[in-house]
Amino acid sequence: MKGKVVLITGGTSGIGRSTAVAFARRGARVVVTGRREAEGEQTVRLVREAGSDGHFLSGDVSREADVRAMVQGTLDRYGRLDYAFNNAGFEGAVNTPIAEQTEDNYRRVFDINVLGVLLCMKHEIPAILRSGGGAIVNNASVAGRIGMAGVSVYVASKHAVIGLTRCAAMEVSKSGVRVNAVSPAVIDTDMYDRFADSLGGDEARRNLAAMHPIGRIGRPEEVSEAVVFLCSDAASFITGHDLLVDGGLTVP
Repeated sequence: MKGKVVLITGGTSGIGRSTAVAFARRGARVVVTGRREAEGEQTVRLVREAGSDGHFLSGDVSREADVRAMVQGTLDRYGRLDYAFNNAGFEGAVNTPIAEQTEDNYRRVFDINVLGVLLCMKHEIPAILRSGGGAIVNNASVAGRIGMAGVSVYVASKHAVIGLTRCAAMEVSKSGVRVNAVSPAVIDTDMYDRFADSLGGDEARRNLAAMHPIGRIGRPEEVSEAVVFLCSDAASFITGHDLLVDGGLTVP
């Protein structure tokens, strides 16, 4: 991956930040995007400490003009795009029954989680093709495989991400772009903290850990290694796949 270029949305913390560092350790140049500039620049510092070059671009994946600018900014900076990790996501209202869901929550969640992935792929695919081919990974969730009471809008959005991934793979794989997804279970991130706090704090954390047959929640780097694998030549015959990184949660 040395010399390749990867674009990571939602790279200001958690899985996105961990993935940026993982690519940097393998010599890839990393463009980090997000809405929080200070946090994004911190990710870039970590990328450089890992031995590669990085750049932050501010933007909102739910706005097409921003997405277009992110991709063009990557090309302006490095002259190519080889990989993309569409990681930006938003959980919205949790622990909320369908009868209490709102149109505003639906639109916020779907604008980021679904429209954002669609817009990113729309602009990333032509850029990757011009670079001679590459790979895209979308961050879905175990919520895209199962039902979860009280999280209906988020669950629906992640089902949609997996559907978009499969459709994109069918459209472009013969052209040299592979498109896959990763579906993490509960991972130790800011989103996890918000979710656990909404469910009751420490007791919720114990219950969430116990849901996983492996006996704990996941670490961001365990997801980032899966993303790097799917972009690598080791995964050259894999496309349209949703890779579960779930500690066995979906097995029972």
